Amino acid sequence: MGSYVMKRLFSVIPLLFIISFLTFVFINLSPLDPAEVVLQAQGVPTITDELIAQTKQELGLDQPFLIQYFHWLLACLQLDFGHSYVTKEPVSAIIGPAFFNTLKLTLVSSIVIIVLSILLGVICAMKGGKAIDKSIRGFSFLLMGIPSYLLASFMIWYFSVKLDLLPTSGLDSYQSYILPVTVITASYVGIYFRSVRNSMLSHLNEDFVLYGRACGISEKKVTIHILRNSLQVAISIFCMGIPTILGGTVVVENVFAWPGLGSLSVKSILNRDFPIIQAYVLILAVSFVFFNTFSDIINAAMNPKQRKSM
Repeated sequence: MGSYVMKRLFSVIPLLFIISFLTFVFINLSPLDPAEVVLQAQGVPTITDELIAQTKQELGLDQPFLIQYFHWLLACLQLDFGHSYVTKEPVSAIIGPAFFNTLKLTLVSSIVIIVLSILLGVICAMKGGKAIDKSIRGFSFLLMGIPSYLLASFMIWYFSVKLDLLPTSGLDSYQSYILPVTVITASYVGIYFRSVRNSMLSHLNEDFVLYGRACGISEKKVTIHILRNSLQVAISIFCMGIPTILGGTVVVENVFAWPGLGSLSVKSILNRDFPIIQAYVLILAVSFVFFNTFSDIINAAMNPKQRKSM
């Protein structure tokens, strides 16, 4: 197992280099001159060629492209993503608190989604084709069809404005999590519980299930065995779902004024604050790679056959 983990981790290194390079390239493909953007953000009334050339020299933008990339990459490895064009603060000081706020929202939402997905998936699989199965799937389709911003707006109006039970925005207490987590859960749980249900249904007629029932093993124990075998597929989906939720909180964060990456990214795009946008894209891409690797390691621990395939 240890050798598999090391091989899997080493195989990620080239991918991370490619991701970092593409992130740097895509941001630099912008038709806007970063030096001019900096001067505009600083409110310089008259932008001259001399000022642009001086700003490029200060930011190192006058150096060859690959030199700029390697300097930026070395700085990123030290968690130094440069300075904001607008506030001149270190990007890490701005994006750090926002990242942790989004991460907290993502983890709480992911836990709720995973628990509900497993619970609903088991119920629907064991009651496949019956009224309760059809009702749960139908209701989940309905929730998935409602846009996040519309559902969030309705919940703010009903629970915050009309009933005055929950805060409308911000991050002040545990109550601030209830509405955003509910909206995120409604958007994703329908996808993941169906994966658990389908995986369990594919195992219902396997030999070990028929043999267990024939030997008089209780239905509860049989269900647990089916679930354990089905979770191998579900684990990969759940692990990849976490960075998906992390990157998909933009709408929810902006509706609920959540001080996270989603709100920060929108403000940075509007202000053309390239260093923050660059750091945001890099963090999301690395998150996908990390959780994909994590899911492979968990599956390898559960299934020894997967270790031999690498």
